[in-house]
Amino acid sequence: MPRMIDVIRNSALPSNTMQFAAKGALLVPAGEMIEILVYIATHNKVFGEQARMTLAGWDEASSREAAANPQTAKEVLAYLIDPQNLRPVLLPALLENSSISEHLLISLASSATREQVEMMLASPRVNQSPSLLNALGSNFSLRDTEARTIREKLAGFESQQVVAEMHEPVSPATLEPDTPDANTSEEVSDDVVNTFLVEHAAEIAAEAGKGFQVLGSVHEELPDDDAETAVAAAAGATTASTVTVTPQRKPVMKKRVPDSEEKRGNALQKIAKLDIKGRIQLAMKGNKEERSLLIRDGTKIVALAVLESPKVTDGEVEKFASQKNVLEAVLRAIPLKRRFMKMYPVVRNLTFNPRTPIDVSLGLMKNLLVHDLRNLAGNKEVSDTVRKLASKMFRAKLDVNKK
Repeated sequence: MPRMIDVIRNSALPSNTMQFAAKGALLVPAGEMIEILVYIATHNKVFGEQARMTLAGWDEASSREAAANPQTAKEVLAYLIDPQNLRPVLLPALLENSSISEHLLISLASSATREQVEMMLASPRVNQSPSLLNALGSNFSLRDTEARTIREKLAGFESQQVVAEMHEPVSPATLEPDTPDANTSEEVSDDVVNTFLVEHAAEIAAEAGKGFQVLGSVHEELPDDDAETAVAAAAGATTASTVTVTPQRKPVMKKRVPDSEEKRGNALQKIAKLDIKGRIQLAMKGNKEERSLLIRDGTKIVALAVLESPKVTDGEVEKFASQKNVLEAVLRAIPLKRRFMKMYPVVRNLTFNPRTPIDVSLGLMKNLLVHDLRNLAGNKEVSDTVRKLASKMFRAKLDVNKK
């Protein structure tokens, strides 16, 4: 017998019964009832408002149990942790739930209310995570004593050694984007790919029918003189899937396609024929040209798979961090990987990228060198909040250096 939530997803429930469901009056286990209410609240225009009201006043004990249980459906946990729906009484349990990803908590930490800040400061998970403490440290509701405590805790983490490494002089050779790393020739095992597919099965299923659509123009990163030939090389890529290509005003001239453009055209044709699982596999096992396109895939899980590839190089990540034609999720994911945060150019590029979410930029700015803080303070592409804080930090570091 199918679960009631599955019946509702299939729109097989009569209207009067849906009304009962939106009021939480169905005879189903409490955990399933919450899942039903969340589904109605987020997917049903007729009964959604009633379901949201029901959830806001739902039994505290049942709500707390769902918030603390790692087996609770991810859609339910995402709804409960959303600042628009968050009930203060549930926050302590949600903070310790291992099924809630750290990037959701990082987003909450930077914009949390005063009450939420106090709860986060008391959370064992928050106090054990340098990333969460960094994000919380950028919250404007933080008191001076709390900010000092956070800095003291961060000083005890190994991540402070990473910051020190970033301030050391780096030879130009180590910053060369096109220098191949040792891992570029490494073969990625099927086990690595399969593990990723299993861990993200729900997201993959939700995006199963979505074809490849590259963000921005296909030839956006190529020299202007060669734009038309890049379009010509990619002309065969638009099969069953859609690839965004900006048409050129001038007619395509017959001329030899350079090797780099030919490779890109071939890569586009190859990628356009793949379903989502095929693109994920290519993102993790493919070459640099294929990764440069798949990092701009409009399907989030495919773009994130590029960052999980053991073959991705430091130079590539440095470039990804500065790109404006990638999903926000990509720019959020880069700082969560310690390997990437060891590279100062990546940190700098993320903070200077206007596409980087404000909370991420604010959390990284404390690692910038003085001259970069000065340049960031005058960068009109980034938000006013980032510029003002950069200016404040620049003046503070100047004062310290003068003493």
